[in-house]
Amino acid sequence: MPMNRRDFLKSSVVSGLVLGAPRILTASRTTKYHTALIGTGWWGMNIARVAMESGECKMVAMCDVDRNQLDPAVEKIEQLCGDKPKKYKDFRELLDREKIDIAIVATPDHWHALATIAALKAGAHVYVEKPIGHTIMEGRAMVNAARASGKVVQVGTHRRISPHNVSGRKFLREGGAGKIGMVRAFVLYGGGPETPRKNIEPPDGLDWNMWCGPAPLRPYNGDPKNPWRGGIHPRGFRQYLDYANGTLGDWGVHWVDQILWIMEEKWPRTVFSTGGRPIKGPPVLTEQEQTSDAPDSQLACYEFESFTASWEHRQFAGNSVEKAENVGCYFYGTKGTFHMGWRQGWTFYPLGRGQKVVHEDPELHLPDHQNIKELWADFLDAVKTGRRRVCDIEDIHLSTNMSLLGMLSLKIGRSVQWDGEREVIIGDPEANKLLRRKYRKPWVYPEA
Repeated sequence: MPMNRRDFLKSSVVSGLVLGAPRILTASRTTKYHTALIGTGWWGMNIARVAMESGECKMVAMCDVDRNQLDPAVEKIEQLCGDKPKKYKDFRELLDREKIDIAIVATPDHWHALATIAALKAGAHVYVEKPIGHTIMEGRAMVNAARASGKVVQVGTHRRISPHNVSGRKFLREGGAGKIGMVRAFVLYGGGPETPRKNIEPPDGLDWNMWCGPAPLRPYNGDPKNPWRGGIHPRGFRQYLDYANGTLGDWGVHWVDQILWIMEEKWPRTVFSTGGRPIKGPPVLTEQEQTSDAPDSQLACYEFESFTASWEHRQFAGNSVEKAENVGCYFYGTKGTFHMGWRQGWTFYPLGRGQKVVHEDPELHLPDHQNIKELWADFLDAVKTGRRRVCDIEDIHLSTNMSLLGMLSLKIGRSVQWDGEREVIIGDPEANKLLRRKYRKPWVYPEA
């Protein structure tokens, strides 16, 4: 039978975080932090619930370009805690009119940079969702803005604070799997061919032009009645490269972040990626219809000085063999193989005969099996004390870069050599152009 490693959790202090820190959720404050939520969709509301449950935050304003999301979200907050937040469509108006202490930025990826920087300039601390930006230079501008403001910016990569991830990191850092020579990160889900969806008029209450914002203005093809399979908005945007960076830019950020965090690295030397849409087929975008355009399968290889890491995803051919462990990282070491998972916790499979498998279960919260509660507690503690947060903007900028470099290599069709200190691609002017992109007028790309 597997042995339990719960003792790791009880004694660990990782990245300056005492694991008992979530107890600050019950701390009393005479004045609550005035909080605003920018982006009131599914995940934004997950964060907002935790903020309200902390007892230290008052939701004074909520912002969304889609009233079909905003109105029920405001109603939910009123039911949850009695706060009556003001409604806004434009985050700039919210920041001008409301004096807030904390901004939660839970918009689609292409809005993260502008909303975060604006909130910092307005004097707010920021909790922003991953990935921090759509292009690498957006992320650098966000980091610089955070440092210039002196404010706390926490990123929603909550796996850095999940109990089993913390104890698993300790196990690996203490040599439990021996010397690590290779890491494989992956997300494998079923799926199949994609049929083009007809473009339609945006529903009443949705400002589609504002939703697209600095990104290209594509025709709308969503379906509010079926958000999981409703085209770009409200939940399909991650598979449209104008607004996000596919599975590597979504799921991948969590797991390449685990690689940097556990291996205590900052960036790879060389990146190569290949992939495409062998099942979904070529992207379609006409006046009448469209499909997504992100790859349905992708491999990315990252070369570090002492080990190699890879990313793999596939959105087809799901099977029962992979279902048990279809997400996470395998760390391959001289003593065995370690799987850092999600809902399965972590498991170490030793090489030697007769040695027992070591396992630890996860401690996750519903809905959506996450650890936002612990990360929010860390965020509030950093706001109070000024100490470095578990998921600091600069750390997750480096992790976001891992994903964005993988997508960049895929787009140009060749490997890139990365100078992480200067944040440039060595000897490749064409590739360097993709470190940023043109914004649609009147929006202006943030300068680092």
